[in-house]
Amino acid sequence: MHDARPNIIFIITDQQRFDTIAALGFPYMDTPNLDRLVREGVTFTNCHITAPSCAPSRASIFTGYYPHTTGILKNSDRWTRSWVEDLAAAGYYCVNVGKMHTSPFETPLGFHERFVVENKDRYLEGRYYFDEWDKALAANGLVKQQRTLYRQRPDYDERLGAFEWELPEHLHSDMFVGNFACWWLRTKPKFTQPLFLQVGFPGPHPPYDPTPAYAAPYLAKTLPLPKVSEEELAKQPPPFRAMRRHNAEVDHDSVVHLLNPTRAQLHRQRAYYLANVTMIDRKIGELLATLDEKGYLENSVVIFTSDHGDALGDHGHSQKWTMYDIITRMPLIVWAPGRFAGGRQLDGLCQLMDIGPTILELAGVKPRASFEAVSLLPALRGEPWQGRPVVFAEHCRDGILQETDFMSMVRTREWKLVHFLDAPYGQLFDLVNDPGEVNNLWGRPEYAAKQRELLDTLREWRIRSQYHTRDWAAEWR
Repeated sequence: MHDARPNIIFIITDQQRFDTIAALGFPYMDTPNLDRLVREGVTFTNCHITAPSCAPSRASIFTGYYPHTTGILKNSDRWTRSWVEDLAAAGYYCVNVGKMHTSPFETPLGFHERFVVENKDRYLEGRYYFDEWDKALAANGLVKQQRTLYRQRPDYDERLGAFEWELPEHLHSDMFVGNFACWWLRTKPKFTQPLFLQVGFPGPHPPYDPTPAYAAPYLAKTLPLPKVSEEELAKQPPPFRAMRRHNAEVDHDSVVHLLNPTRAQLHRQRAYYLANVTMIDRKIGELLATLDEKGYLENSVVIFTSDHGDALGDHGHSQKWTMYDIITRMPLIVWAPGRFAGGRQLDGLCQLMDIGPTILELAGVKPRASFEAVSLLPALRGEPWQGRPVVFAEHCRDGILQETDFMSMVRTREWKLVHFLDAPYGQLFDLVNDPGEVNNLWGRPEYAAKQRELLDTLREWRIRSQYHTRDWAAEWR
């Protein structure tokens, strides 16, 4: 019997900022395939992550709970369960190609097949774990470009993690993942049961390593570059100031952060990062074409997003681990012509994990009652939808964010507060008058009532969360 439920194609990039898709208002980008998804699909333009690093953010997406509920608060925290198990139990054939950042990396997580490709630069975490990409490079007699080799370059400390991919183009990590997904679709006999295919591109996470051909057009463009004042830096909380110094002293992901980079250095870093996005965009186009060729696309829902952003020097910072919108706000696009009216951009607040129960409902699976994620299906169907009144994010101390035990963010449409456990300092931003989040209002008497209100909201959220999820652990046994 034919199963009429849709195939679900879930594409997740790593560390891709919102301002990297031309159709969303950023004309310096070359992203024709993502532009098509925006033009023909539904884009949630005010979607926020639950954590500013890979594993806790992804665990929220694939469980439907906040990090404090899952206990997955930083990279390397053990993560072995997900709602993919529910999809598989309901009859979906579930396949992952690329990055998921589970711990351990190869945990099944509910997938029938996993072809793991992890971070481009694995050093302390999983340094000697050999994924599908490692095997492909070795089979071709090649040594992966990685930190140990980059460190041998005389200009290593000056590159801000931006390096040319000098090996064959098809063996670049994002090209490899895209090609592998297309190969699987072309080679595996088509199932009568619906397909859930998760494709995880490792880029544009650093090292920022496009091929010279993709980098050249961006190097020739005028790009938006950060301007950071000493006044802004001085008003940042001590953990963020300490993290800036730490990232300048320790080369995470082949990035040596510079406290005072030149405009040329910032331009090269951003050009390489954006070029990597264009490489991924090309592979998304090929993936869509292959899905069409093999008869999947007509009855498919294609979802595109990323797990968090990248500062690229904005606010004086490297990579993630902060709560600025450039880190927390993600592009989320749902494309399904004929199923959902396209060409819509919805600006209601939502959490990235809300895509989880949405996928389950599309598959005819009832989400668990204890989920903290909320389905976006009413919005996709065009029903009245205002979004969440407030969104949250959180992160604990790790090897990079070393000077606080725990930080939490609460954000409405107009205000944002960042709280640091047991600390007198924090961040408070008026997003209407200061959308760039430059002027920290924390501790100013005239904003004391708003600060108190948001702290109260944060407290009530944690209390409500603990009660709402009281049975979640039993459900996952």
